[in-house]
Amino acid sequence: MREWIPGRHPVYETLQADRREVYQLMLAEGVQEKGRLEEILRLCRQRKIPIQISPRAQLDAILQPNQGVLLQVSGYPYLTLPDIFAFANQRKEPPFILILDALQDPQNLGTLLRTAEAVGVHGVLMPLRRTATITPAVVNASSGASEHLIIAQMNLAQAIQRLKEADVWVIGLDGGPKSQPPERVRLDGALALVVGSEGQGMRQLVEKSCDLLLRLPMRGKIESLNAAVAGSVALYLAWQARGFR
Repeated sequence: MREWIPGRHPVYETLQADRREVYQLMLAEGVQEKGRLEEILRLCRQRKIPIQISPRAQLDAILQPNQGVLLQVSGYPYLTLPDIFAFANQRKEPPFILILDALQDPQNLGTLLRTAEAVGVHGVLMPLRRTATITPAVVNASSGASEHLIIAQMNLAQAIQRLKEADVWVIGLDGGPKSQPPERVRLDGALALVVGSEGQGMRQLVEKSCDLLLRLPMRGKIESLNAAVAGSVALYLAWQARGFR
């Protein structure tokens, strides 16, 4: 399967990560070859990737928005839970994992992946179905962060069981009365943070599988944060608990 990655930052990060097969770069006529685009062209020439100059309307007909640049690549390279454990072991760090339970919105997914990459998450787990997947829109929303992450798709209940067998503490993000505030939750050890879907939160089986539920304190009039914002805040709390290593 082939797909088009749009935008200068996502295209650059895709080339930098070098995890996909790359077929061609398409540029709009008249774009200035400077800044990030200059770096993209340098990488493509180094790797002998074909470069096609086309009218902007041709790029727009393939995918919008695109900032005058599209990269044709193979499909997203999902990995496995053992790959995530191996990466944590390679870094000599307790596992730090993000579990996304059936997020639907590509923008929210992209935002969470961008935050996960920024705070040093070792890997991301997603369900096999009924979820947004790593599409070009998600790569764009993550500003290319998805290309540097280890992301696995699997049955989440089974994944959580395997995490517990590996002594990873599974904490679900939830605003309900059974949830604990951050000051009462340890986030500095082997951790898998679960973020539920927009509106519905975690599915019942996933929620029951969590060791603990975490709620973010709020003092304003709005009842809750959206999934991407709440998940990002929780990820930074966990990174802070790890001493911002």
